[in-house]
Amino acid sequence: MKPDIDNFLGPLYIDEAKAHALSRELYRTFQHLSASSLDQFLPTPISESILRPPGGSERGRSGGTNLRVGFIELLGNEKAANVNVNANANGINGVSGTNGDLKVSGFTESSPSNLRRVLEKSWPILEVLKNENADSLFKWIGKCIAEVVREGCQVFQLPRERELPMGVTFSFPMVQETLADATLMAMGKGFAITSRLDLGTHLINGYEKSKSPDLPPIKVAAILNDAVATLVSFIYQSKEDSTHKAAMGLICGTGSNATIPLKRSTLHKDKQPGKVKVLDEDSNDDIKIAVNTEWSINGTAPALRKFDLISSWDSRLDSEGEAPGFQPLEYMTAGRYLGELGRLMLLDYLEHHLSIPSDILPSQLLTRFGLTTTFLSHFRPPNTAALLEKLEVEIPQSTGKKPFQWTEDIAGVLYKISKAIEVRAAGIVAAAIIGLLMCAGDIPIREALKDKTNPRVIETERRPKVDLIVGYTGGCIVHFQDYLADCQSFLDAIIRAEFGDDAPVRVVLSPCHDGGITGAGVLCGASQAKSKDVDVEDF
Repeated sequence: MKPDIDNFLGPLYIDEAKAHALSRELYRTFQHLSASSLDQFLPTPISESILRPPGGSERGRSGGTNLRVGFIELLGNEKAANVNVNANANGINGVSGTNGDLKVSGFTESSPSNLRRVLEKSWPILEVLKNENADSLFKWIGKCIAEVVREGCQVFQLPRERELPMGVTFSFPMVQETLADATLMAMGKGFAITSRLDLGTHLINGYEKSKSPDLPPIKVAAILNDAVATLVSFIYQSKEDSTHKAAMGLICGTGSNATIPLKRSTLHKDKQPGKVKVLDEDSNDDIKIAVNTEWSINGTAPALRKFDLISSWDSRLDSEGEAPGFQPLEYMTAGRYLGELGRLMLLDYLEHHLSIPSDILPSQLLTRFGLTTTFLSHFRPPNTAALLEKLEVEIPQSTGKKPFQWTEDIAGVLYKISKAIEVRAAGIVAAAIIGLLMCAGDIPIREALKDKTNPRVIETERRPKVDLIVGYTGGCIVHFQDYLADCQSFLDAIIRAEFGDDAPVRVVLSPCHDGGITGAGVLCGASQAKSKDVDVEDF
């Protein structure tokens, strides 16, 4: 009898009801982590007024590094098509960012961009660099900065004696006392660096060791996590009004993370930044500040376990990783791990459901990360014969031992495994988005809307429905099976389950690719506008 693949995939099952219940549980979890955890919900020194300056009028030219180094030109409300890049633009600043394909990041993809990127170069961070110590890694980064700064000096005629401000995006957890300093926490993602180190100092030292005497010095003007940068960039490029709000930034690529503005009072006092950057006219009330949630770290594990979403395959993937127990949500939703999860599941199915001995299987299938996320992303019908052909090309049958052979049934099973992994990931991310928007107060809590003596929703003070726009970036959510479409479907279903057909909000995913490099440039420009640093004690 043919093994029941649906029963096999049962541990990954998630439906709209479970996703809705999970969103409520994650709301409570996020509230707790914000108030209690020192490793998650890390505040930045960036107030919401800096994120949403009046008129989006920052102007200037910017450059810097992470995986990418380049200059960007901030055009304010002008259209990029009407401005030429030249040496006479106002201001020179530095910016860094992450990888991704450029797209206009407004609420409609036809909107004109109010920034442009120039002199940009990109380098992969090789595994050998990940395994080096901090000095070696940052010396390499400094060399990349110097290469682009040299080109910028030639093209823009930058004065060699004038200090060049730089904005920095780094895609790892960090603690910040001010906008211009950051202490890196454990890095993850295969990096060997685990000690807490001063990011700004290491970047400047790496640049100084690599640059020639004729290049200008640099100073770090703004540091931000890539999820924070995505939110900064998204807000800058969005056309907000009373019914459209750029509410949060979402990373779903190699890793998974989110950033959202939260009230300062909701955060543990021991992780408060020393100073917060605000506009000159800001009051010192309980302002909102941008918070890097690091939601993939282990504080979210109890909520996932409560709904039996952590399977034995997830536990094995976790135990065999670089830091067991560190990032459970990331193992289940992000691109670095989904291919490996699929490999473990397929291996289990072949060995324990089809009784195929492991010693005759292709060696690639027995090797950690032998099945890639990229391959599973595009492993889908039109038919099982086509799937079989793709599987044979990726992992040749000849690399196994007789009598092993791939079949259309096995290829079909692998597709169903891939799809189940994707649907669960989409449901979890959608639930986390809703929970986080509830935590920020952007989505009202349903109990607060009800008359306690009457279960119907109170009808007074009806307002127009607000679109809460989530700016997303990352190859995984874009390319892995139907991740993006399924995540949006779960978002719609959760809101419908929470409010019925007359919901006060709609949550919409909108692209914000290259938010890292553009966000750091925007923030670097904003930090030098009419703003001030306010001591936390003054609030």
